[in-house]
Amino acid sequence: MATTQTITTLTAENQTFYDRVLLERLLPELHLYKDGKKKKIPKGKGTEIEWRKFASLSIPESPLTEGTTPDGSNLDITTVKAKLNQYGDFVEISDVLDMQGKDPVITETSQLLGEQAALLVDTKIRDVITAGTNVRYCGGKTSTEELTATDVLTGEEVKKAVRDLRKNNAKTFEDGYFHSVISPEQAFDLMSDTADGGWIDANKYTDNRPLLKGEIGEYAGVRFMTSSNVKTGEGSASAPVHMGLIYGKDSYGVPEIGDGSAAKPSIIVKAQGSAGTADPLNQRSTVGWKNFFESKILEEQAIVRIESGVSA
Repeated sequence: MATTQTITTLTAENQTFYDRVLLERLLPELHLYKDGKKKKIPKGKGTEIEWRKFASLSIPESPLTEGTTPDGSNLDITTVKAKLNQYGDFVEISDVLDMQGKDPVITETSQLLGEQAALLVDTKIRDVITAGTNVRYCGGKTSTEELTATDVLTGEEVKKAVRDLRKNNAKTFEDGYFHSVISPEQAFDLMSDTADGGWIDANKYTDNRPLLKGEIGEYAGVRFMTSSNVKTGEGSASAPVHMGLIYGKDSYGVPEIGDGSAAKPSIIVKAQGSAGTADPLNQRSTVGWKNFFESKILEEQAIVRIESGVSA
């Protein structure tokens, strides 16, 4: 006699399916994770992560003396540590839902949990690097509280931020550009800049280079992506302030745990009745996720927070 196929007997199949569903919802949101410097933590090696930074060597001030060995240089190594924390959530589903297959409600729940997990990862990175000390206030202002709705993001402000990064010897990514995540409102203002040398003028003749996921275009050596998860604050008279980011390669770090990405959480499905006597009538099932994550700034001077008012 054939075995009745239930959620229990199809554990492996359904686990793979729900993992894929969660990941499909999660991946498009992770602009910041993909640009972070990855550091692998082998499974079973604790929850502390460490990045090591090597300072540049100073150039010799004096020429060599014939036959004399110079003093040489010492390596300057700095460690940056972070303690990973565990995050997670779940949704409890009643027995009204049929758990004997890939029910659309369960699929939708997995997608929503994937979106939640993605937002958690993106927000953790955003909050860490937005708190950096290298900041530019648009419109010539000197603090968040002074910004007004007219102090919008322009091409000139972007070029000033790029100047800061290049002065600090920040490294570009492999594509030869700095990367940026700004809000849709900041993007609107930047792309509306009609000044000579502004966005519209500079993008009259562009090539057909493949765009990054979420990219709106390139300007002044920066490739721009938009996100609705950009941090915001309040300026003068409670005017909204948006805090975009322009950053270079290896400016902040994120973990990889075991053989997988820390951006991919574990999806956990518990079938009706799996709780034993805690669910005596098989009335409840759950879908959830959990993850270890934390982020850390590695090079303060390779990140510029660019704060602006917004007109849109």
